[in-house]
Amino acid sequence: MSGQKTVTPTANALAEAARAAKTRGLPPLEKWNPPFCGDLDMQIKRDGTWFYEGTPIGRPELVKLFSTILWREDDKYFLVTPVEKVGITVEDAPFIAVDFEATNAGSDQILRFETNVGDYATAGPDNPIRVVRDPKTGEPSPYVLIRRNLEALIDRKSFYRLVELGVHHEGWFGLWSGSAFFGIIPSDELPKDA
Repeated sequence: MSGQKTVTPTANALAEAARAAKTRGLPPLEKWNPPFCGDLDMQIKRDGTWFYEGTPIGRPELVKLFSTILWREDDKYFLVTPVEKVGITVEDAPFIAVDFEATNAGSDQILRFETNVGDYATAGPDNPIRVVRDPKTGEPSPYVLIRRNLEALIDRKSFYRLVELGVHHEGWFGLWSGSAFFGIIPSDELPKDA
């Protein structure tokens, strides 16, 4: 019997490993296959706030660093370094789209989103926008794919601005970006004065 115990790394140890592995741009997480080391008491709340052991992480540069080593498999999220992989909890989407810039109009429109951790993504075929409606209230939750398979919840003020840019196309009210149309709601479900 070896008696060896798996030790879950701390947030500081993960941060150091991430800094050591970081080059320019995002680390090549898809090339790493470290062993699973257990779950870390880290959570990303629906509003985009990161918590460690029940306390908000107050250093934006640390949150940004952790965001670069975030990995998703099915509905599970992990922080991954070349030597370890730990599970974390994500309440909804790991990022918040806090703003966007629209250029051009109609089917030539381009929507470029910015997240709470400084990522940018242009909506289009590779970065689709999707809207999930609450089955009870009908309230929409809009998302945009940011990178790999990680999404950002589009914040309310940005979503209201997006709706102002919306158009009807093939029975849907939605948005154009990057030559792709993203339906938000069937046109016939909108109030007649909309």
